Amino acid sequence: MTHFTAAGEAQMVDVGGKAVSRRHALAEGWIRMQPATLDLIVAGGHRKGDVLGIARVAGIMGAKRTPDLVPLCHPLALTHIRLDLEPDLAGSRVICQARVETQGQTGVEMEALCAVQVALLTIYDMCKAVDRGMSIEAVRLVEKAGGKSGPWRRGEAHTDAGTSTTSTTSTINTTSTINTTSTSAAPKAASGLVPETATAVATPATQGRGQVPFTP
Repeated sequence: MTHFTAAGEAQMVDVGGKAVSRRHALAEGWIRMQPATLDLIVAGGHRKGDVLGIARVAGIMGAKRTPDLVPLCHPLALTHIRLDLEPDLAGSRVICQARVETQGQTGVEMEALCAVQVALLTIYDMCKAVDRGMSIEAVRLVEKAGGKSGPWRRGEAHTDAGTSTTSTTSTINTTSTINTTSTSAAPKAASGLVPETATAVATPATQGRGQVPFTP
């Protein structure tokens, strides 16, 4: 499958012959900032309003507008978008996760990634007047499911075109607990971001909510 014709011209891939299946994708990333900037966000004291609330809506809108931004991306009827933003005081950052679902003939990885990027860009836009040195980092796909290729999860061995490969840069382990590492502070637990998969392992802190906590 290619985005180019035999003559080397760009094209949108024909997915008309593929089976319709339930598909989902989970992406993550974070924006690092000065501690005072994060304190302002958490306290709700920013003069522009609710930074995280606005960023959450922006991320959802970003997922829906992905084919308008990525030229060869298929327009999809998305059935669910969830975006979580979690302040991490120890790491001086806001961690973002986006989960996108559809019933269709192609995946929603691009929509999940776009949601994360737009949400983090919105935080930057709202806070740049007080902290222009903020850094958007580590935006990546965490997992996907559905379609002919089946499930994929960062950190697990996968077979691609007959070759077994293993991602070694993952922040997610085989129990679906996402681990992120701060370079500026000791590890600290931050809960509330939700890889909503059947393999998620509930902990006492998340029992009954279907959530698996971040452990930055």
